[in-house]
Amino acid sequence: MAKRIRIVASPTPPRIVIENVTPEIDGGNFPVKRIVGEQVVVRANVFADGHDEVKADLLFRKAGDTQWHAVGMKATGNDGWVGAFRVTEQVDHFYTVRGYICEFSSWCHDLKKRVDAGNDVSVDLKIGSLLVRDAAQRADADEAKTLLAWADVVADAGDRENALKRAFSDELYRLMEAHIDPARCHVYERELRVSVERKKAGFSSWYEFFPRSWGQVPGKHGTFKDCERILPEIARMGFDVIYLPPIHPIGEAFRKGRNNATRCAADDPGSPWAIGGRAGGHKDINPLLGTPEDLRSFIKTARVHGLELALDIAFQCSPDHPYLKEHPDWFKWRPDGTVQYAENPPKKYEDIVPFNYDTQDREALWQELKDVVLFWAGQGVHIFRVDNPHTKPFLFWDWMIAEVRKIYPDTIFLAEAFTRPHIMYRLAKGGFTHSYTYFTWRNTKKEFQDYLGELTRTEVAEFFRPNFWPNTPDILAEHLQHAGRTAFTMRAVLAATLSSNFGIYGPAFELCENEPFPGKEEYNHSEKYEIKAWDWDRPGNIKELLARLNKIRRENPALQMTRNIRFCGISNEQLLAYYKATGDFSNIIIVVVNLDPRQAQGGLIELPLHEFGIAPDRSYAAEDLLSGEKFTWNGDKNFVKLDPARSPAHIIRVTRQSRQELEFDYFL
Repeated sequence: MAKRIRIVASPTPPRIVIENVTPEIDGGNFPVKRIVGEQVVVRANVFADGHDEVKADLLFRKAGDTQWHAVGMKATGNDGWVGAFRVTEQVDHFYTVRGYICEFSSWCHDLKKRVDAGNDVSVDLKIGSLLVRDAAQRADADEAKTLLAWADVVADAGDRENALKRAFSDELYRLMEAHIDPARCHVYERELRVSVERKKAGFSSWYEFFPRSWGQVPGKHGTFKDCERILPEIARMGFDVIYLPPIHPIGEAFRKGRNNATRCAADDPGSPWAIGGRAGGHKDINPLLGTPEDLRSFIKTARVHGLELALDIAFQCSPDHPYLKEHPDWFKWRPDGTVQYAENPPKKYEDIVPFNYDTQDREALWQELKDVVLFWAGQGVHIFRVDNPHTKPFLFWDWMIAEVRKIYPDTIFLAEAFTRPHIMYRLAKGGFTHSYTYFTWRNTKKEFQDYLGELTRTEVAEFFRPNFWPNTPDILAEHLQHAGRTAFTMRAVLAATLSSNFGIYGPAFELCENEPFPGKEEYNHSEKYEIKAWDWDRPGNIKELLARLNKIRRENPALQMTRNIRFCGISNEQLLAYYKATGDFSNIIIVVVNLDPRQAQGGLIELPLHEFGIAPDRSYAAEDLLSGEKFTWNGDKNFVKLDPARSPAHIIRVTRQSRQELEFDYFL
């Protein structure tokens, strides 16, 4: 039970040392992240000189509160302490640690030793009585009256037995702990912040598609109105976020043709990421997609089906963007008078012009880009996938995201940053809700175990939320190119169960499109440069699998978290086994995936039954949620075999009697 307190500065130099507080991100410069309902588990070393007994409290409060809540921390040995609190509202929280020398507890400890040694303790009882009287001065009237009465009892050496009984009573100890002198406490010098976001920040299923490919006449540019007809099917597959590439006017200068060709035909639509033209820029809609009213209707229809719209934010321009004429100083110009286009040698993107963030007019540029996000947020869009954020200043994102959330605190930002880990992590620290990851290029058991260990078992878990995508319009990973439907099924299971946030680029994924551009991990005939005509129901699609996966995720809270993953031993390097469970182990999900898309693989899986609360000599029910099969397992080792021709994975729910919730979430 937390109690409300005010922090009072100690008038004397503290004897208490508080160090190694975790989580503390970069000296407290960045917050840890939680969603509503999650715990924050805090650890610290708290100690003092001498032999007095030391206690520690975890202090926490919501932003705007002046008083702190205090919960006692538990000793873990070697001067370590641990405590936890739960965030219950979508508002920033703050936490810190205080330590104090518990005079009464120290007195009780010494008193017991003297009693055991047969010493005269009459003076010691009077000292204890004075401590109780001192605490009474900080109590309310009723408790003060109780404490003063007990002080008299403790001081009465004439009735030694009764005095000692009262001195060692739990009731007195509780009251003394409740009324410690705050001026004698030492509080850690930093107040650490928790950024609390809505539940979709922690659990979501994304579906990306190009609206221009969904015209009702094959080959004709689709509109928002055309796309309303496909929303029920996306919802039926269980997705809750629909993500659209940029919806703005597309430039004509240096427009790319099919397969990124430098020359385009008259009917080539160009890349949506080449933003800006005669019809406007970042605050405008490509007229071929429809009007602002059409977009609002699309958003409304999506909401009816339980879908939320995410838009792409790409802070770059085509050479035709109005910004180039209105604000030429926002761009770099070469000595020959031409604007500097985007390059990643040997790649050249002549149809895209980056902003110059070192411009002398930086303040105006930053304000305008912030206003772009606020404009679309005002249209009802509160989720943004941000293109290449790692090529823009970190301080810009820190500022912009904070400014947007002052007005729209539920805004979610997904960082499309396939770059070095430190850069990805810095973006997350600065406010990005989710990030793309290296999941796409992890293939072996060891690679998955090492990578998930980094994401969930280190400090990274406190601020970085992975969003696993097996494919994107830019990426057709090599493992999807050669093993057909089995590979897509396997990667879908991995993405959906390893991470609580995952997404696909469809319908290329559910149709198992796997034709690469020769020699690259990219799609041939990429939809980025042409309008497709998809046969969404063609034979071999895995739409039903995706629908089942998302249903399993919705019905099993254990899969709605990422940090709770634990890997299981299994006697085959081609089999990856792991489990996820809720904090009370009332929902236990075991996943086994055959990483070999061509051969059946079997092995003995080892389960930590002691953690599950299952006796090793008892049988227990297991159900494969993918196939619907039910069976009985016995003991902590069971044989599994997966034939990729049938199914490359098991998602098994273990049924057991519930047990009392743990003091702290077990996975932290």
